[in-house]
Amino acid sequence: MDFIIENPDYLLLLLGPVFVAVMLLEWLLMVRKGKLPKSADYELRETFSNFVLGGLHQASDVLFGLLVIKIYVWLYGWQLFDIEMSVSNFLILLVAQDFCYYWFHRASHRIRWFWAAHSTHHSSKNMNFSTAFRQSLMYPVAGMWMFWLPLVIIGFPPNWVIFAVLLNLALQFFIHTQWIKNFGVFDLIFNSPSHHRVHHGCNPQYIDKNYAGVLIIWDRMFGTFEPEVETVEYGITKPVDSGNPIASTFDEWRDMLKEATDRDASIRERLGAIFAPPKESDRNI
Repeated sequence: MDFIIENPDYLLLLLGPVFVAVMLLEWLLMVRKGKLPKSADYELRETFSNFVLGGLHQASDVLFGLLVIKIYVWLYGWQLFDIEMSVSNFLILLVAQDFCYYWFHRASHRIRWFWAAHSTHHSSKNMNFSTAFRQSLMYPVAGMWMFWLPLVIIGFPPNWVIFAVLLNLALQFFIHTQWIKNFGVFDLIFNSPSHHRVHHGCNPQYIDKNYAGVLIIWDRMFGTFEPEVETVEYGITKPVDSGNPIASTFDEWRDMLKEATDRDASIRERLGAIFAPPKESDRNI
């Protein structure tokens, strides 16, 4: 455990075999036997793309992490409180980080700069465990790491903050499925596959809903919760080639920068191309 705390970047790599085993079980027990909708299929080209995107995301995180950790350590020298890690303080950190994650995730759908990175994750028309691997190598460039800065400034040690972030992401792997319907009474507090299926939907009533990482209470508190009622249609309304990792990663960046540098557009329109919410016709939330 001490090794993981001191080297949190290894957490997702160490959990890799568990993730793959769960994917195999989903395919063998449910998908192969036709017990799930077609949108749960592990299409070969897209599944391969999901693994490539996951690998590129991990490599990008490790590379940029060398710089980000220096920023965290520098800011930690200005911390407001000297927090010694204990079980209770670790639980407080997990809740605080999940709160920050909610606002990161909400910003990733409401500010186009962040959406340019996050849209990669939503661009698949399928929903299965491999969809969790579908991440963007551009997250560090977009600035995902900035949302955890308050935790460091408060006084949580940087390595513990990074561990909490990665643990949150690891737990979210298990909500990317159509196999599990819901968590029963736990759905009142925790994010669940049902809640997250809504989040991946481009149905009109599902847009801008269920940003939660682990605790769905944030959506209930801030008015962004929506239950799963209508069958979910997955994907984004401006389709990309979801089997092409390059297109999935850079298509939205290309379109955003093209609009931001349009000489015929006003300054307001150029700034809006970067900082305004994505157009309804161009996304799902």
